[in-house]
Amino acid sequence: MSGGEYVAAAYGVVFVFLLVYVAIIAAKLVRLQRDTAELLELARRRE
Repeated sequence: MSGGEYVAAAYGVVFVFLLVYVAIIAAKLVRLQRDTAELLELARRRE
């Protein structure tokens, strides 16, 4: 492999890790939004 191919492979690996990171953060955000909506509903019921 030439140097350019190694650089391209390294960029590919970084890109995949970034995609996985963004997917994990997005999943956590969805869970937080769901939990927040549930807490708001519970607070409204207590009033």
